[in-house]
Amino acid sequence: MLTSRTLNELLGATVFMKAEQFQRGGAFKFRGAYNKISQLEDPVALIAYSSGNHAQAVALVARIKGLPATIVMPEDAPAVKLRAVKEYGADVITYDPVSEDRGEIAARLVTERGADLIPPYDDPQVMAGAGTSAMELIDEVGALDVLVVCIGGGGLIAGCATAAHSMSPGIRVIGVEPEDANDTALSMAAGKRVVIDAPRTEADGLKVITPGVLTFPIIQRLVESVVTVTGPEIVDAMAFLFERMSLVVEPSGAVALAAAMAGRVNLEGKRVGIIISGGNIGPERFCRLVSSPWNNQHD
Repeated sequence: MLTSRTLNELLGATVFMKAEQFQRGGAFKFRGAYNKISQLEDPVALIAYSSGNHAQAVALVARIKGLPATIVMPEDAPAVKLRAVKEYGADVITYDPVSEDRGEIAARLVTERGADLIPPYDDPQVMAGAGTSAMELIDEVGALDVLVVCIGGGGLIAGCATAAHSMSPGIRVIGVEPEDANDTALSMAAGKRVVIDAPRTEADGLKVITPGVLTFPIIQRLVESVVTVTGPEIVDAMAFLFERMSLVVEPSGAVALAAAMAGRVNLEGKRVGIIISGGNIGPERFCRLVSSPWNNQHD
């Protein structure tokens, strides 16, 4: 857990950041993957699909448990995440995220190999594992008024909201998405799961086209609202963490902080928890993002 006097002054709040980039595998995903895999009965092989952080987590847990793992990853997955998955010993099958369905590919592999599927978010044990992030934060710092969490498929916020409401009654849980990957915000407004086109956002860990079947009802029940942030706002948060706190955080990991810094949530005078979800980013991409004008990177 980390704090910043500068951030507190900027927001007029007392902010506690859960730094999940220091978790094994570089992101919160290790929590859910380990919890799920540890409870399997007589597993022979593991299959997962992920753009990177869940892929790394499953590959790492498989290595710890001595199990073979195959990960279905998009062709445009960040090189640093792809490399880590292979170095942990997992096999990788790539797919075109525009024309192919990763779930269908994974389901076929499960049938062919008699393997266990480890979902990235839509699983009770994965959600429970992810929720230990908020549990640890509140256990350490005490009751919070607000908890701000990024949203991809919804496993992290579903688990964290469940833990937070049980430990800190009256807490407001706020979800955050990139504006170009706003499937959960649209779904909350519509009152049902909405499907969007394949997102184009630097926050590669949050490129989901619709909320999870299991995660969305929990989000509807326990999350007060879902806000969105722009690409430049995400990069501003990454730059702040680097310049003021010497922290390297990937775009997905900085989304929740970006919402706080951009004023998307009223935090003044509040005790606030923010989940920094991960830090898996290569040096070249990190430097390009935080040092170059945004308009030079995107049309």
